[in-house]
Amino acid sequence: MIDQLKPSAIALLEQLISTPSFSSEEDRTAAHIENWLRSNSIPFKRKDNNVYAFNKHFKEGKPTLLLNSHHDTVRPNTAYTKDPFDAHIEDGKLYGLGSNDAGGCLVSLLATFVYFYDKPDLNYNLVIVASAEEESSGDKGLNSMLPILPHIDVAIVGEPTLMQLAIAEKGLVVFDAVVRGTPSHAAHPNDNNSIYNTIRVLEWFRDYRLEKVSEVLGPVKLTVTQINAGKQHNVVPADTNLVIDVRVNDKYTNQEIADLLRAESPCDVITPRSLRLNSSSIPKDHPLVQAGIALGRETYGSPTLSDQAVLTCPSLKLGPGDSTRSHSANEYIYVREIEEGIELYIKLMEKVL
Repeated sequence: MIDQLKPSAIALLEQLISTPSFSSEEDRTAAHIENWLRSNSIPFKRKDNNVYAFNKHFKEGKPTLLLNSHHDTVRPNTAYTKDPFDAHIEDGKLYGLGSNDAGGCLVSLLATFVYFYDKPDLNYNLVIVASAEEESSGDKGLNSMLPILPHIDVAIVGEPTLMQLAIAEKGLVVFDAVVRGTPSHAAHPNDNNSIYNTIRVLEWFRDYRLEKVSEVLGPVKLTVTQINAGKQHNVVPADTNLVIDVRVNDKYTNQEIADLLRAESPCDVITPRSLRLNSSSIPKDHPLVQAGIALGRETYGSPTLSDQAVLTCPSLKLGPGDSTRSHSANEYIYVREIEEGIELYIKLMEKVL
């Protein structure tokens, strides 16, 4: 059965690559996933552009294992020299937008779900969600599915990890900050220029260190990523606006980070855009992690954000492909990575199911 699932999964990925599916515009790739499940005799449901299914012998009272990956993509960058929607294989590489992030993971998890779909007496119920709007953290993505799904006890989130075990993931809070000064004509003296006042604020963010360092994820990372001020060359602006990207480890909640920066930062105003994208993790002694270690996989902490951020249950990030290829020009995934990913997903789940 595995040998049949591999080419079927790769053919589905080629369809997905060939079909534009930018965040919130995934209706046609959702239809491809529906057709693929239908061809494998899997009943499914759909909410917006999220497609989901349950294993045949789903039984109330059992713990539930969620399999999840996304079928939306970012927009192709201008450095592409290949057609981002031309799914083709060269030298063992399947090229195309979304091939690595996260199409290879998604089709590998779908194949794994089909493999276990009709097996009786599993230790876990299984639910798979091919989710939308992951790249934009949209409100019609996986987070919108959680109220209608059964209680989830543990999850495997498919993102490219070279099939190593990402047992923790940093959360994200984006802050908008204001540094104030006195507006004036540029020709007159002014010792309260908001742009000059920003120098000490930038130095503060550069040098600020939070006390708690995670064994897996390291320190919280604060980065000023945008500065905006002024509209005319001869006017000193009243305000200089900053954007600060904060990657949060598992030692802090996003709310704690917001409270700390409000209390300690030298900004006149600092406001979080959202507090819902928290860090996530799974204990190293969890059976899923131990099963992966037994298969020769290594554990690490991931600095990148995924749909794990909306889950409250323990979750493991794991998938074929390499995160460094994500959002890059001429994105690709090795065909062998997908084939090996399907095999490893199945071996891993056999140890716990």
